[in-house]
Amino acid sequence: MKKYTSKTRKYRTEMNDKILNSGFRDYKKFFALDNKAYINGALPAKTKELMGLVASMVLRCNDCIFYHIDRSIQEGVTREELYETFNIALIVGGSIVMPHLRYAFEVMDEIYCESDEE
Repeated sequence: MKKYTSKTRKYRTEMNDKILNSGFRDYKKFFALDNKAYINGALPAKTKELMGLVASMVLRCNDCIFYHIDRSIQEGVTREELYETFNIALIVGGSIVMPHLRYAFEVMDEIYCESDEE
């Protein structure tokens, strides 16, 4: 899966660059708003990323799940914190979240494995 995580990050960066350089200014406004929402404030960025992860799992967006797990780990989230976050998503979303819970575990394991290799 390491190839998957690298490929996903590369694709996301390339496509975001393409979108942001399209000349359509409203995209830049949205990206700026999104970026600002996840920076440290009254709530730490780590907490905000976990909140985004719950929403992503309940909304069943694997691209978003990948992104928020990746960012959460960069913000110093532990496996135990991710387990509890996954549980909140499962409680809120119900059994429809199960396939995305499986995906989340796969992504989490791979990203932590990458971190251990560095």
